[in-house]
Amino acid sequence: MTLTEPFYEIDDFCQMNFPAPRQAQLSPSDSSATSTRKTKHRRRRAYNLSLSESMTIIIHFHQSRYRTFKDYYIKEVLYHLHREFPNAVSYNRFVELQKIALIPLCSYLQTKMGRCTGLSFIDSTPISVCLPQRGNRHKVFKGTAAWGKNSVGWFFGFKLHIIINDCGELLAVSLTPGNTDDRVPVEQLTKDLFGKMFGDKGYISQALFQTLFGRGIELFTRLRKNMKNKLMRTVDRVLLRKRAIIESVNDQLKNISMIEHSRHRSPLNFMVNLVSGLIAYCLQPKKPSLNFSMFERSGLPTVL
Repeated sequence: MTLTEPFYEIDDFCQMNFPAPRQAQLSPSDSSATSTRKTKHRRRRAYNLSLSESMTIIIHFHQSRYRTFKDYYIKEVLYHLHREFPNAVSYNRFVELQKIALIPLCSYLQTKMGRCTGLSFIDSTPISVCLPQRGNRHKVFKGTAAWGKNSVGWFFGFKLHIIINDCGELLAVSLTPGNTDDRVPVEQLTKDLFGKMFGDKGYISQALFQTLFGRGIELFTRLRKNMKNKLMRTVDRVLLRKRAIIESVNDQLKNISMIEHSRHRSPLNFMVNLVSGLIAYCLQPKKPSLNFSMFERSGLPTVL
């Protein structure tokens, strides 16, 4: 994907939803008191980079081959993309200003979500903010991140809960501390969904199943060893084996979109990196998919 196409789309979105604010001017009485630093009104100088340019740079990093944003900005933006961004600021200044794009990025992510097809997959993946050896003395996310454990081992950070459809498109996203049970955010995530949903053993709950079933959602999971086997339709059993599609999505989010690393120095910039990585995934022309034909899709449940 070229850089021009997403920029025009992001620029149209920003002009429609986030117009540039008026610059506050200092009155003569305020200007005389500038030396004493007691002014009530300060001039908000216009940024060299527009909001749409900043968002494009942040998102394009997750589509590039670079593994760190510093290398990308210095080597790519300031050197190779100088014509596209002639007013680019220094790297340190851009890091200070990128937190302004957090709310517009969150709003733009909502516009790139897919639609429910009646078949969805749910899973959570750990987002570590540091190595486990440094978790007890980590300060950046003190009070927000927490210890959690998955099949791999212990981690310190957050959990990213996602729901996708059979085409690999994101339907819902939620971020919780690492010690949050996988079943806690399910009701909120599935408020606009219907049909069949497949998850791992972490979503086993009779109360959750009944709640979702009352809203038109059938939850399917594998059984634990100490649970009695229950009859399941052949098509549902086959679809449950296809749950690995969401593991492929998690892998692409971490290794291609780079939503996880341990170099964060600000919680806001952490959120900017996470949301922009999700947007970069949504903009991918090719995603993990089950490749259902129209005949096979006709057998899926529809909205009541």
